[in-house]
Amino acid sequence: MIRTHLPSSSPLARRLMATAAPCGVALLAGGLLAGCGSGSAAPASPAAVASPSPPTASGPPSAPASAGPVGSAAQPAGGPFSTPLHVSNPLFPLTVGSQFSYEGTIVDSDGTHGHSVIFTVTDLVKHVDGTETLVALDQDYREGAMQEQELAFFAQDDAGNVWNFGEYPEEYDNGKLTGAPSTWIRGTDGAYGGMHVLGQPHVGMQYREGLVPAIQFDDISKVTSVGRHACVKSGCYNSIVVVDETSPNDPTSGHQIKYYAPGTGLVKVSANGGDSREYLQLTAVRHLSTAGLAKWRAEALAMDKRAYRVAAKIYGATPPARQAAQ
Repeated sequence: MIRTHLPSSSPLARRLMATAAPCGVALLAGGLLAGCGSGSAAPASPAAVASPSPPTASGPPSAPASAGPVGSAAQPAGGPFSTPLHVSNPLFPLTVGSQFSYEGTIVDSDGTHGHSVIFTVTDLVKHVDGTETLVALDQDYREGAMQEQELAFFAQDDAGNVWNFGEYPEEYDNGKLTGAPSTWIRGTDGAYGGMHVLGQPHVGMQYREGLVPAIQFDDISKVTSVGRHACVKSGCYNSIVVVDETSPNDPTSGHQIKYYAPGTGLVKVSANGGDSREYLQLTAVRHLSTAGLAKWRAEALAMDKRAYRVAAKIYGATPPARQAAQ
């Protein structure tokens, strides 16, 4: 979903992000090569793309050149990841047992439809491509009926960047599971993860969310504003970071605009153009009881088990999710 995600078939489905620096960078399929500042850059991945043109005051990021053949995905996504399960980035804090509720609409050629999302941080861990990741359950409803639910896998590197390591998005039609064609796991079938939220975002940063050639996922985002103020149903927030997300491979999808508030996370989603425009506001943040968390854990574990049948080719590369040590 709040996908970074969500899949191309779902408005919220593309959230992976690979970071960039505001003063000359090369965007990589699964990492970053910075040309300024101090400190070491994330390791380069085998398949690089050309740097996009410099950020402009307005307008979407330019599309990068087509990626070359994807090589071995054994290269780390970023890092180092000393404590990957401690996702404390103030713009996307993932505290186990937190549950975020969003409400809004989707506007398409058929009209305006009620839309809601429930995003739950479970206490499950999944080992993906050499890194322990935290499991979140993201459920997407349209007119009260489930449209998609997904397991998303996150890890935070030592620089505070939150990485997305994969997604298992189940699609539903009239309450029936129809499949999960947009499943991807970093390190499998040429998939590279990217960053979901940057550790130190600055206006003008332009970055890639991820690269998954098998499902034509290649989204580009740009930080367009910082220090914003906005009020939504759950309250008013300051110091908001605004990100413009678009997909060069799907120009008809338009731009998704995301608003991240320090200490809370994603508080608002809006749209600029596109054939299906999604609008969401954070309505509530809950902290589940032990019994409440157990319910959502059971749902996520059931999905994890089902994924080995529904998306066996991709999901089979990972061991089963497990409850984190207390």
